Amino acid sequence: MLAVGLMSGTSLDGVDAVLCEVDGSAENTKVKQIAFETYDMPDDIKEKIKCCCAEKSVTTSLICSLNFELGELFASAAKSICKKAGVACESLAFIASHGQTIYHIPKPYDCYAASTLQIGESAVIAQKCKCPVISNFREMDIACKGQGAPLVPFSEYILYRNPQHAVALQNIGGIGNVTVLPKNCSIDGVYAFDTGPGNMMIDEAMHVLFKKKYDENGKTAMRGKLIKELADELKNHPYIHRTPPKTTGRELFGAPITRKLLEKYQNEKPEDIIYTFTWYTAYTIAKNYETYVFPKDQVKEVILGGGGAHNKTLIAILQDRLPKIRVCTQEDKGYSSDAKEAVAFVILGNETLHKQFSNVPSATGAKERAILGKITYPNPIL
Repeated sequence: MLAVGLMSGTSLDGVDAVLCEVDGSAENTKVKQIAFETYDMPDDIKEKIKCCCAEKSVTTSLICSLNFELGELFASAAKSICKKAGVACESLAFIASHGQTIYHIPKPYDCYAASTLQIGESAVIAQKCKCPVISNFREMDIACKGQGAPLVPFSEYILYRNPQHAVALQNIGGIGNVTVLPKNCSIDGVYAFDTGPGNMMIDEAMHVLFKKKYDENGKTAMRGKLIKELADELKNHPYIHRTPPKTTGRELFGAPITRKLLEKYQNEKPEDIIYTFTWYTAYTIAKNYETYVFPKDQVKEVILGGGGAHNKTLIAILQDRLPKIRVCTQEDKGYSSDAKEAVAFVILGNETLHKQFSNVPSATGAKERAILGKITYPNPIL
């Protein structure tokens, strides 16, 4: 059957849409990518999302409206990828939409409950595309006492498990996250967690200092050098020393903290700041591996995905920090770094449709396996 996966991540670099043919379920799942595209996110939508994530300036009316605006945007992306492939939306078995994360509280604190909020109204997508939509994947895991993230480990287990050696799949989107597949593991042996910032701090600094959306291929960082004082300050961030399972997001590594650091180090060369933020992403990945992965599993290979997989400077720094391990990209394996997470939600949506669990309790901390996602059906065509 045909299905579309939609992903809009914390980096806000666009809406990823993938059309796949998917058959079977659980360990018998077969997925074939047919078409993929990243559709630009309008600047006004980006600013509204950032505003919603900033807490101080957010209003309930803004979140209410943005929920439907994003629904329209996601529906447009789904229709566009179907048109590109010559497929009618009505023929899709489902659209799986991750939604846009506005806030994520993985563990309760003060007066706040563990909770999460992804928006992009599924009813709008279903009605515009005239097919079922599966959304809100994180909530059930939290209801089962998990952290609601990471979600991609299930799909990575399906696609990448290896009977010969342990594999680490490192996604570098706005946030960095790793899934570890021990040698010849079962689903219960998989573990995963967020390593810290991915492209988020780099992108914000590029926007402020160079008026660019991101550091293309790491060319700006390549011209810089490490600012030791900034690096030492970043190394002391408490998240890096938190024991997994753990998740994070824009609330810890977004614009507010990045801009404070840019102001504090405003006398440093801009390219040195970009290099140091790039170094920090590589450092957090390697440091987490050294502390929480290598004592348990002898990883032979790290496979990078997400936008950061195109940053050659970042890859070089990471390879230097992991000299005995092969660092490669999804493209080296015949897949797409950009499409990886959108494909993951096709796999998760397929499990929902089959009434099968797709969380990984060893990764999220959930007390039980859970069927993720809610299904929204379109209004019947009269």
